[in-house]
Amino acid sequence: MALIRPFAAVRPSDQYAARIAALPYDVYNRQEAKAEVEKEPLSFLKIDRAETQFDDTVDTYDEKVYRRAAQTYREMKQDGYFVQDEAYCYYLYELVMNGRSQTGIVACASIDDYQNGIIKKHENTRAEKEVDRIKHVDTMSAQTGPIFLAYHANEVIGEITGRIRQTPPAQGFTSPDGIMHRVWVIDDKNDITRIHHAFAGMDSIYIADGHHRCASAVKVGLKRRSEHPEDNGTGEWNCFLSVLFPDDELMIMDYNRVVKDLAGHDTDEVLSFLKGCGELEKTGNEPYAPVRKGECGVYLDGCWYRLTFLKDWFSDDPVSGLDVSILQDHILKPFFGIEDPKTDPRIDFIGGIRGLKELERRVHTDAKIAFSMYPTQIGELFAVADAGKLMPPKSTWFEPKLRSGLFIHEI
Repeated sequence: MALIRPFAAVRPSDQYAARIAALPYDVYNRQEAKAEVEKEPLSFLKIDRAETQFDDTVDTYDEKVYRRAAQTYREMKQDGYFVQDEAYCYYLYELVMNGRSQTGIVACASIDDYQNGIIKKHENTRAEKEVDRIKHVDTMSAQTGPIFLAYHANEVIGEITGRIRQTPPAQGFTSPDGIMHRVWVIDDKNDITRIHHAFAGMDSIYIADGHHRCASAVKVGLKRRSEHPEDNGTGEWNCFLSVLFPDDELMIMDYNRVVKDLAGHDTDEVLSFLKGCGELEKTGNEPYAPVRKGECGVYLDGCWYRLTFLKDWFSDDPVSGLDVSILQDHILKPFFGIEDPKTDPRIDFIGGIRGLKELERRVHTDAKIAFSMYPTQIGELFAVADAGKLMPPKSTWFEPKLRSGLFIHEI
C-alpha cells in the first residue's frame, strides 16, 4: 500500500513561472549553470546551484553556498516571486514534447515506502553524490527537485487526470527548448480522496529518475525525525516531493555508447569479431537507429552497420537480458577490455536527445567506434526493480526532463 499525500506547494507566481522553471541541477556543470543564470536572473538554478552567485574561488560545496540558496529562496518568496498555497492539494503537471504528452500527479511520497521497498529503485546511489543534496535540502528546509516516479497505469487516476486536462490550466508556458508545460491544481475533495485511495491500492511504485535526490530527501527526513522525537508521522519531512506518471505515457530514449580506442585492434579485426557476434550488415552512410530489441547500430571508420545479437546471448534474467547488458557482457568487456563502464575513462555515454549525429561527431574527434542502442523499455525497468536488481549504468534516458522551481515542498 503506497502512501501518496497531497501537500500545500510553494509555487512561482503566474507571471514568473516560465522564467523561474529550470532543468534539474545535475544537467549542468558549474560554468553552464552560471551562464544560464546570467541569461535568466530568475532561473531556479540560482537556488538549486547557488554557487552560480559566487566567483570560481568559492568551492561548489562550501557551506555558504547552501546558506545563500536558502537566503535567495526566502528573499524571492518575500518579494512575491513564490507563493505558498493554503490548502493541501494534488497537482497535475503535463509536459508536451514533439506532440507527445505525459501527465503526472505532483504529490509527496512516503520515506517509509522508500525504506520498505514499496517505492522501488533500479540503481545504487553514491554517498558522495548524496551529500550535496542532503545539505541543500536540510539548509533550505525545502525539497526543490521533484523525484520522477512511475506506476502501472490506473483507471481511476486516468479518468480524473483526463477530465481535469479538459479545463483551463492554472499555469502554462513553453520553455526555450520547445517543451510545453501546464499545471493544474486538484483541490476537489472527492478527487483528492479517490487519488489517495488509488495509490493506496498499489504495492509498487518505481523511481524512474532522481535516485540521488530521492535518497538525499529520505536521509534528511530520517534526520529530522531523530531531531523531533515527538513526531507522530505528520511532519512534512516524512515525505518527499514527487511527480508520478503512468507507465503508458512514458518514453525512454536510447542511451548510446562511444569507445575512445579499439583496444589495439584495427578496423578489420573489429569487423571480424562483430561478425561472430551475430548478423552484421552494412547499412550505409546514414546513422542507423535500431528498430527492435536485440540489435544495435555500429559506427566505425565512416560506415554504419546493423548488428543483430546472437540468440544465445538473450536471457530471461531482467538484467542480463537488457540490450545494454548484452553489449557490455559480450562485446565491450571481452573485446574492448572495458571491465567497469562506471569507471573506465575509455567509454562515454551519449543520451538519445543528442541524436545519432553526435555519435558520428565523437568518432571523428575523440573516439573510434560508436554503438547506437535500442531504448530500454519501461517494462524492463519495472522487471529489474521488481526483482530487486540494479540496471547497468546509463541504461535509461528520460525525456522531457521535469522542471525544478514549479513546485517546492517545505519541510
